[in-house]
Amino acid sequence: MESAHFTDISVRVDGTERAVRVDNRITLLDLLREHLGVTAPKKGCDHGQCGSCTVLIDGRRATTCLALAVAHDGADVQTAAGLSHDDLHPVAQAFLDHDGFQCGYCTPGQICSAVGMLDELKAGSPSHVTADIEGTPDLTDAEIRERMSGNLCRCAAYPNIVAAIQQAAR
Repeated sequence: MESAHFTDISVRVDGTERAVRVDNRITLLDLLREHLGVTAPKKGCDHGQCGSCTVLIDGRRATTCLALAVAHDGADVQTAAGLSHDDLHPVAQAFLDHDGFQCGYCTPGQICSAVGMLDELKAGSPSHVTADIEGTPDLTDAEIRERMSGNLCRCAAYPNIVAAIQQAAR
C-alpha cells in the first residue's frame, strides 16, 4: 500500500499515550484490539447496533466500530478496563453486586455506556422518555432502559443491568 493511505496519530488509551501509524480506513475498534492489544471493547455486529464496542472518547460514549481511528487523533479513549484503578469503578462493582452480566461479552460496553449515560443524566440531557421538566431527569427504570437501548445483551440480563445502574447512581 502507498504511504498516502497511512497517517501518524496519537491517542491516550486508559491513561497511556500511544503513537501509531494507521491505515486511514481502520476503525478505532480495530486499532484498539488488533494493533494496540486493548481487548475490553468487543467486536459484535461491526455496524454500531449492539454496543459491545462502546468506550468513552473524551468523556462521551461512542461505538468504536463506526469511528475511524484517524478522526480521533489526540483523543482520550477510556475502556471499561481503564475505568478502574485500585478498586473497581462503582458501575463495575454494581454490575458484580447485581449479577448484571452472564456471558460477559457485552459487559465492557454496557459498563462504559452506563458511565457515559450517568454523566449525561447529571448534565441534564433529556432522553426520548424524559418527562418535560427542568433540571436533572429522574432516573426511572424507563429512563435507564431508553438511555441504554444501544447496548444489547444476548443473555437478557437487562433487569440486573437496570438494578446495577440504579445502585451506581446512588
